[in-house]
Amino acid sequence: MLVLFETKSSRVKGTAFHPKRPWILASLHNGSIQLWDYRMGTLLDRFEEHEGPVRGISFHPTQELFVSGGDDYKVKVWNYRTRRCIFTLQGHLDYVRTVYFHPEQPWIISASDDQTIRIWNWQSRQCIAVLTGHNHYVMCAQFHPTDDLVVSACLDQTVRVWDISGLRRKSAAGAQPMMGDPLSSQRLNTQGDFFNVTDVVVKFVLEGHTRGVNWATFHPTMPLILSCGDDRQVKIWRMNESRAWEVDTCRGHYNNVNSALFHPKRELILSDSEDKTIRVWDTTRRTLLQTFRRDQDRFWCMNAHPELNLFAAGHDNGLIVFKLERERPASAIHQNSLLYVKDSQVRLHDFTSANDAPMVSIRTAPAGQYLPPPRTMSFNPAEKAVLLTSDAEGGSYELYNLPRQVNGQVSDSAQARRGAGSCAIWTGRNRFAVLDKAAQQILIKDLTNQTTKTIKPPVTVEAIFNAPGSQILLSTATSVVLFDVQTRQVVSEINAAPVKYVVWSSDMSTVALLCKHTITLANKQLDQLCQVHETIRIKSAMWDASGVLLYTTLNHIKFALPRGDSGIVRTIDNPIYLARVQGGDLHCLDREGSVNVIKIDPTEYRFKLALQHRNYEEVVSIIRNSNLVGQSIIAYLQKNGYPEIALHFVRDDTARFELALECGNMDIALETAKAIDTPAYWNKFSQEALRRGHIQMVELAYQRTKAYDKLSFLYSITGNTEKLVKMQKIAIMRNDLQSRLQNSLFIGDVEDRVRVLQESGQHALAYLTAKSHGLVEEAESIRAGAGVEEADITSADVAGGSKLLLPTTPVISSTELDWPQLHVSKGIFDGKFNFGDKGAGPHPGKSRVADLATAAVDGDDAAGAWDIDEGENMGVDDEEGFGGAGADEVDLLGDEVEAGAEGGWGIDDDGELDAEIAAEATAAAAAGFVAPQPGISELEVWSRNSTLAVDQIAAGNFEQAMRLLRDQVGIASFDALKPAFMEIYTSSRSVLTTAPFATPSRIPLRRNPAESTEASQYFPAKIYSLSSSLEQLQQGYRATTAAKFEDGLVLFKRLLLSLIFVSVDTAEDANEIKQLLQICREYILGITIELERASVAKEEATEDNSVRLVELAAFFTHCQLRADHEKLSLRAAMNTAYKHKCFKAAGEFAQRLLDLVPTPQIADKARKMITICDRQSRDNLAINYDARNPFVICAASHTPIHRGEPAVNCPYCQAAYKPKHNGELCRVCTVAKIGAKATGLRSLASAN
Repeated sequence: MLVLFETKSSRVKGTAFHPKRPWILASLHNGSIQLWDYRMGTLLDRFEEHEGPVRGISFHPTQELFVSGGDDYKVKVWNYRTRRCIFTLQGHLDYVRTVYFHPEQPWIISASDDQTIRIWNWQSRQCIAVLTGHNHYVMCAQFHPTDDLVVSACLDQTVRVWDISGLRRKSAAGAQPMMGDPLSSQRLNTQGDFFNVTDVVVKFVLEGHTRGVNWATFHPTMPLILSCGDDRQVKIWRMNESRAWEVDTCRGHYNNVNSALFHPKRELILSDSEDKTIRVWDTTRRTLLQTFRRDQDRFWCMNAHPELNLFAAGHDNGLIVFKLERERPASAIHQNSLLYVKDSQVRLHDFTSANDAPMVSIRTAPAGQYLPPPRTMSFNPAEKAVLLTSDAEGGSYELYNLPRQVNGQVSDSAQARRGAGSCAIWTGRNRFAVLDKAAQQILIKDLTNQTTKTIKPPVTVEAIFNAPGSQILLSTATSVVLFDVQTRQVVSEINAAPVKYVVWSSDMSTVALLCKHTITLANKQLDQLCQVHETIRIKSAMWDASGVLLYTTLNHIKFALPRGDSGIVRTIDNPIYLARVQGGDLHCLDREGSVNVIKIDPTEYRFKLALQHRNYEEVVSIIRNSNLVGQSIIAYLQKNGYPEIALHFVRDDTARFELALECGNMDIALETAKAIDTPAYWNKFSQEALRRGHIQMVELAYQRTKAYDKLSFLYSITGNTEKLVKMQKIAIMRNDLQSRLQNSLFIGDVEDRVRVLQESGQHALAYLTAKSHGLVEEAESIRAGAGVEEADITSADVAGGSKLLLPTTPVISSTELDWPQLHVSKGIFDGKFNFGDKGAGPHPGKSRVADLATAAVDGDDAAGAWDIDEGENMGVDDEEGFGGAGADEVDLLGDEVEAGAEGGWGIDDDGELDAEIAAEATAAAAAGFVAPQPGISELEVWSRNSTLAVDQIAAGNFEQAMRLLRDQVGIASFDALKPAFMEIYTSSRSVLTTAPFATPSRIPLRRNPAESTEASQYFPAKIYSLSSSLEQLQQGYRATTAAKFEDGLVLFKRLLLSLIFVSVDTAEDANEIKQLLQICREYILGITIELERASVAKEEATEDNSVRLVELAAFFTHCQLRADHEKLSLRAAMNTAYKHKCFKAAGEFAQRLLDLVPTPQIADKARKMITICDRQSRDNLAINYDARNPFVICAASHTPIHRGEPAVNCPYCQAAYKPKHNGELCRVCTVAKIGAKATGLRSLASAN
């Protein structure tokens, strides 16, 4: 028995499967009805209207209905969509035992302890028949699946078969007896009995049970009846048109048998009993095959799924959903062929020709015994042999030799070699490994099934799987171990839940470990690449040729990329098992053992894979040639740092507008807003532009929407008096008095304010305004016009010291009001998508630093990331040249230079110099012999050929090297660099001793002696290389992982200083040097923060120290570390914050930890932490930390420097500092002067 789902509840008295959806109903003894999703394992709903236990439950085969009956004598019909009871059928006088829908008619049948069976029409909500004849409790009544028959079981020790064909005929004629009037009902029944035309008649009465019968049911296709009862027996009855008789009895239960059923697809019988067992019987031989026992729970009911091979059984403490055996066909794949087991045969399927042929017959179950099907298959292509493993006899394997030629003839299974073992796999051409799980031994056997070697595994092994070479995978309860069989050594280990299947890629470079709900992707050294979690069971997986893993769940085909992205390819109706993926064709096996081909669309995962590999040409090709772009793809691009791609290819103005706002591309947002030109979009655009500080765009948006009041306020706060005057004129033209008054206040125009108040009838305010501002004539005119004497006016005195409110004077001009924006380099997709130059962009898979450090940015243009716009201003061959001038202008400029520009540049006539040179040459020729001039040493050639500091050091030119380093990276202290100087100088030359007393010769060592044919190609040998730097980086990573922070700090500082002297030959390698600089800076800063935190933790526990501990732990999480180190820092920060009752901060760290997809145990802890912190939602300590306010960390004080605050940087490592540290030595690199001006480190040898 394979238990797929189990619940814990009170006693379950009835179960019912939904015919299509993965739902099951459970009626409980406490009066509740539960609706479960057995695939997801979740409770969907609960229905509670019955009073007392609910014993009967059933889904309608097509409608959104189910029916229930209970001890309250009521039959209730429910609608599970509206989640309420539609109506109640009343008529029974005692407990209702079972209820069922008719498969075709609108009928419900119910059996009751009132000794009757009732048939109801649920559409008319009336009882249409009452079946009487039993003289005890009727325990069960069911319709026949196809015929007009009803079977019932009663405690009067009988099983009755009823003929309801008359009821069907009456229903077809449209006549419905009215059961509301008892006298009318009695008259109808009496008349029917008199003429022998009753609607329902008893056809057979089956007697054979010696005690009460609890259950009776029909066979789905054969004329058989199954019954069981308190006599502990299961009886099989056969019937024909005239009679019914007992066929046989199955004995074995030792307590009451409560239910039994026929297997819908196989010749089996299932029964459950109060003896706490479920038993499986052979229908033809009536022998017991299997027994499944529970220790504490008695079984009360059982039900079969109408279409799937699933069963449900209710017991004292819940229910279980199970199937009898695995339905996955054992299979193996080799090149273009699929080997699989079907109908007790090993068959061969050719993917290319679709030919399918049997190869060999396998062992079948002996009479009266049960033999489970093979679980796994391992194929040996060299010897044409297969190993089949099954669970029979506690675990066994069989070795079959396949015929060399496929001729349609089936080999006999008698030649098979067998043995005991839970797993068997091939480990070589002529040997295979067998796991003896009980003895915890791995047996190595040859083709004759003889044991040649016995290995004691170093761990407790649950299963073994194949691996490259002489290695195998050992699956334990918590991990998978890569084990070498020959050396008997553990090669590597990876944490994983119990593994069910292992799928290797075609080149054996990557592996997928399939667990129940997770897939772990790893390389062949078992280094984890990513992990995919699913809420429902994972069934199978297969690698695509491009390196994408396709896998199936119960209802989906999905994909997983090696870096963790996953998605849905398509939905499926029934589970399938993948065999091969070829383009858009997916070959698979179904549960019946048939090979099918399913069409899929691989566009989405090809697109995401191209993005990860930075193959931008394929990205453009996919988007141009497919309908891929949608909301999900746009969201994916945006989340993974590629918003510009979606922005360039989305054609809908509305979508482009929304995407541009989210990406912050205000230029495209403005363009699309103009195209849409509706007030709603202009308002949204103005809000975003104002938030980002694009004042001129805000002004344009206000103008388009005619938001005059907002425009006036904008001009007021920016001090734009000229446009305020224009707004005043516009208000006059619009005759808007309110706007005129507002603008006159903004610009300080008292006369216009007085006029506005007069025109609006506010003469008193107009008079007071004029009087207050010294406009005596206007005030007298207003008073006279109002007919008021001056003596009658009160409170008109102006307060002393008052003055006119005037607009502010702008500090900067209105054309410079836009906030300064960060420089954004052009991306690979800018500028007409020209991908002709393949060397311009990054090369997929060539960044070794990116492979080592996940903190590196993937997918960005390497040149653009370092503000190197290689494509701009390089068009020397363009038609207009550099300055946009035409060809004629260029020619004129050239003529001018030739004619007279030399004098302006200080180039005078060199006639006298030419004469001196000629005289010296003549004298030398006359002398006859000229002594040769001394040549240039190779060290001098090195110095001339290169401008790199490391080459100057090798040449012995220390002063020039120090000058270069001061100019390039601001080095102020060379004490820490002295050992490197001496190492480079001494390592770039060799000493050759020619004679005992002769002076040794010093021979310079060239970088490329075989290729350097001219002096201009001479360079010193490389002492520090990128490869050695990457090895040091790995050592630093390992030290950090092991929490050896002092060692890690030494390693990263050593690496940081050595990068000054690394020279490379390509721009890609130069960019990797810059990435290494960033990684070293972040790790040195993070480790120093962590060391300070450890030091503070040792001090006395004060409030200030507690605050500092939480702050340092929080700052450590903002260093750009590798993903596994970032998880560790977040866990430490989460625990530290929670320990000091900073719940808000702890919750934020836990959420960030969940975003990194940790292991399930850590994820559960983080979710619990979020739940606890959400209830508190406060920090008891006043910490200087706000994750929502962007900041960098001062490398000296380890305090935040928020955006907008002044800061200075180290010219070499770019570490940030507060201004008070300007001029000091950098704390990170310890050699550069903070704030010094520098041109930048040069490490590219070809740029010399």
